[in-house]
Amino acid sequence: MPEPDPDPLRGFRLDGRVAVITGASGGFGARFARVLTAVGARVVLAARRRERIEALAAELPGALAVACDVARAEDNERLIATARARCGGVDVLINNAGITEGPKPARETTLAEFQQVLAVDLVAAFQLSVLAANSMRERGRGSIVNVASIHGLVAGAPNAQAAYVAAKGGLVNLTRELACQWAREGVRVNAIAPAYFATEITAGMFADERSMRWLRRNTPLGRPGRIEELDGALLYLASDASSYVTGTTLCVDGGWTAR
Repeated sequence: MPEPDPDPLRGFRLDGRVAVITGASGGFGARFARVLTAVGARVVLAARRRERIEALAAELPGALAVACDVARAEDNERLIATARARCGGVDVLINNAGITEGPKPARETTLAEFQQVLAVDLVAAFQLSVLAANSMRERGRGSIVNVASIHGLVAGAPNAQAAYVAAKGGLVNLTRELACQWAREGVRVNAIAPAYFATEITAGMFADERSMRWLRRNTPLGRPGRIEELDGALLYLASDASSYVTGTTLCVDGGWTAR
């Protein structure tokens, strides 16, 4: 057997690798782009808001911005084709794009709203994973990281959001299934399940003191997450540091799912 690398931090590097990040125009996605660039990756930024990702790409060496609506199959095909043509392939895929319909009771959620959330949060992740895995197999390795949610593991109550919970639950199990299908091909598939962090989606909740008291009361660590507290989970799952890990969902939730 080969000797272990004497530098335990080397496994977290992504030098020379290409990482595609969806939902990269703000929040988690923009942070992920900066973090992966910092460890040597060339990032491909995908989002609908072209101006935002082009501005971010200008800050990051070698970054490429591709305007993309992940709910459109043809946009996803163009995204991966562009990464292959311009960057040589895909080594890492971060399925981060996501929306929610809520909070909204199921009886008030239209079928169109339910389908739209699934299209963005689940169907797009499936299509992009398949497309990226084809490139990864050619390169002999690859890592797919799905950004799920604690509400892919537990109900959203008291926040009513049936579509979001269904989509994230599907994403957690899709992670397991694809991991098992592609393990022998060198493609690893894992997920991160964040709890409550300040993003555009949670802006209303974070602006409401009653909601924040509820959050602090119900989180064992007594506070919401800080966006940089996702860095370690992202780097671990995206890099060779987790080379013997596939099919897992890593909760970054302040103890929420341990209750």
